[in-house]
Amino acid sequence: MADSTDDRRFMAAAIALSERGRGLSTPNPNVGCLIVRDGVVVGRGWTQKGGRPHAEAQALDQALDQARGATAYVTLEPCFHLSARGPRCADLMARAGVTRVVIALRDPDPRTDGQGAEHLRARGIQVEMGLMAQEAASAMCGFVLRQTLGRPAVTLKLGLSLDGCIALKNGSSRWITGEAARAHAHLERARHDAILVGGGTLRADKPRLDVRLRGLENRSPRRLLLSRGAAPKGWEAIEHPGDIAALAHVDHLLIEGGAAAAASFLHADLVDRLLLYRAPILIGSGLPGLGDIGLSDLAQAHGRWRLTDERKLGEDRLEVYERQRSA
Repeated sequence: MADSTDDRRFMAAAIALSERGRGLSTPNPNVGCLIVRDGVVVGRGWTQKGGRPHAEAQALDQALDQARGATAYVTLEPCFHLSARGPRCADLMARAGVTRVVIALRDPDPRTDGQGAEHLRARGIQVEMGLMAQEAASAMCGFVLRQTLGRPAVTLKLGLSLDGCIALKNGSSRWITGEAARAHAHLERARHDAILVGGGTLRADKPRLDVRLRGLENRSPRRLLLSRGAAPKGWEAIEHPGDIAALAHVDHLLIEGGAAAAASFLHADLVDRLLLYRAPILIGSGLPGLGDIGLSDLAQAHGRWRLTDERKLGEDRLEVYERQRSA
């Protein structure tokens, strides 16, 4: 049996694999899986575009006979519900002959929710659940929120000057941040199912909202417009922030502008993650990054956001914050 250090190392690798499917696997969760035999990885997989094949199926296909007697590390409990699109992963694991399955997160989908693990145990397979569950949940946050709150995970991206502006007073905003920060923002686009802007941003900037990174061009997300009017060709319109719950096949939503659209989602408390790209410039009397978000007391602003990452991107700095909510 692998020691806890090895278990964490292999699970961390499975979680990293799961990130490859983010923004592609919806409506299925972006799961990662490793098959390990005698300390050697013999199979790896992550949920593919459109949700099939599942991570476990891909990893077992790669491992073949070497899966017998091996340990499987999977970021989400293997599925147990029947589907016309493919076999149950709990059955695949049992038939492959793995002797141990280490699971990060119990599946919140009621069609599985513990049944996959029990199915494996009933067939004599050792099952351990809960290792790095928080990290796995963060990697597939869109699926988790869809299952628990009935809506996608929402990331708000803001490119700001040091004094909190997104543009000059005349609306000129190209470019607040530098090339490295803009490339990182395009990578974030590739990790989302859809991207949203407000009507003012559409009229002023005419944004393409595509992914312009070599090799990732085919991962450009769906384009959404927050507007009570009709959307232009190639766009979809929603009237209110709460309408995101009804968006089909959208588990990860990125908001890119402008100040009114950003404020409306913050006012509705629908933002789960903030990406703040700060450029080392001062604008002065420019356009602020946010409008009114509904605070009536300064105390309401404290304790809501936790810094989870920060890094330099060229001359700019990225800060990543996550919304802190009670369980």
